[in-house]
Amino acid sequence: MVAKTKTFSFSGIDATPVDVQVKISNGNSVFSIVGLPDKSVGESKERVRGAITSTGLSWPFEKITVNLAPADLQKEGGHFDLAIALGIMIEMGVLPQYLLDKYFIMGELSLDGSVNSVAGIISSAITANQMGCGIICPKANGKEAVWAGEVEIIATPDILSLVNHLKGEQILNRPENFQNFQNNKYPDFADVKGQEQAKRAIEISASGGHNILMIGSPGSGKSMLASRIPSILPDLELMEILEINMIASVSDKINDGKLITSRPFREVHHSCSMPAMVGGGVKAKPGEVSLAHRGVLFLDELAEFPRQVLDSLRQPLENQEITISRANSCATYPANFQLVGAMNPCRCGFLGDATKECKRAPICGEEYKNKISGPLLDRIDIVVEVGQFDFFEQKNNLKNESSEIIKQRVLEVRNLQKQRFAQFEELQNMQMLNSKIEGKFLDKFCKIDEDLQNILQNFVVKNKTSIRGITRILRVARTIADMENCEEIERRHLLEAISYRKKI
Repeated sequence: MVAKTKTFSFSGIDATPVDVQVKISNGNSVFSIVGLPDKSVGESKERVRGAITSTGLSWPFEKITVNLAPADLQKEGGHFDLAIALGIMIEMGVLPQYLLDKYFIMGELSLDGSVNSVAGIISSAITANQMGCGIICPKANGKEAVWAGEVEIIATPDILSLVNHLKGEQILNRPENFQNFQNNKYPDFADVKGQEQAKRAIEISASGGHNILMIGSPGSGKSMLASRIPSILPDLELMEILEINMIASVSDKINDGKLITSRPFREVHHSCSMPAMVGGGVKAKPGEVSLAHRGVLFLDELAEFPRQVLDSLRQPLENQEITISRANSCATYPANFQLVGAMNPCRCGFLGDATKECKRAPICGEEYKNKISGPLLDRIDIVVEVGQFDFFEQKNNLKNESSEIIKQRVLEVRNLQKQRFAQFEELQNMQMLNSKIEGKFLDKFCKIDEDLQNILQNFVVKNKTSIRGITRILRVARTIADMENCEEIERRHLLEAISYRKKI
């Protein structure tokens, strides 16, 4: 007989079932784990030995073989410990096999037998529920597991309590769902004085999900404006909440079982490395592009980022996902985010200000902008200048709308898009926005008459705009038309969309 328990391995945010097969046989006292374990799994031998002996059981000084199947799947992480330990206990005769047949087991062991928290519990609990099984997890992850629904959960503080519970000598109650949430409170647009042109561009960006770049001198308010964008975005839908929390769970960013229910806002410093941006490292963990999924990725001082880091954004901006390839594995994470960038017009920051600009102007501005590759700039829909605001001259003529008022207008435009796309069966299951329109739907939704075609053609010839650039102009024009509830794109809509493209 061979003892069998079940656990999970992870590919991206997806949990893949793994069978843990344990065999104790006559021979020299050797403890071996096979099935492509990484170093953390290989080291579990000492943790498992310490945890089992801490319960008062004698360690079997025989040949112990653990096989993690399927054998060709790379196994990473310390969450295999508990499944291996329970498999050994079955082989020792401490537990009967049938008690664990209907459970998936996740948990990292300490030498004293306590079960430590692990990452990926939400994905594991959801997959276990779909397969008609329960889940055994650390007590620290119990509140997180309950979000998977009516799955049977055993959340244990230590291995001895778990054994006693399975034998009926102790009761471990199912964790309660206290409806705890992580709600981020974002600043309000009511605090922003002036900058009407920038606020108009941001509202267009939020309404259609368009990428935006703000250019302005230091202190003009670019970062202040960017930090308020999440406050005007629609509330998350159920599937979006699930996706965000599955990523957070795999990244071990769920705090005390509190579900994330607000849109992410990831502000990334320009010293960020490529693995930190797109994901990677030894365990191919999600990067900033995935942590910003369904939210905003804000890159301040855009031109100061390493060029290869910026160019790594090109795939997720087009495909809304990122694939991380390694020698032994390949992981794909969702990465559907709205890119918001900010930069100075030149290195000194004062290009265009005759009293402050350096002696190398305007060449310094062109050199600074050229640090950003053309293909990345081509994927930005809106470029807007954020000028210096004269507070003392204009303080009596300020129009300070709150985020709630702007958000209502954004919601109306997004609902209009949802109704439009719902007419087509192939788009019904996709959370479409104007920024994602392509193919035959671009010709249908962004159709312009002959006069507007001539205007667009003149701009394209003069500025040598790419096909991608033309597509993005039409998408922005469609959003501007939706904001006025116009069925057709009109001249003013196209001209405004072109104005946001001239500075690229």
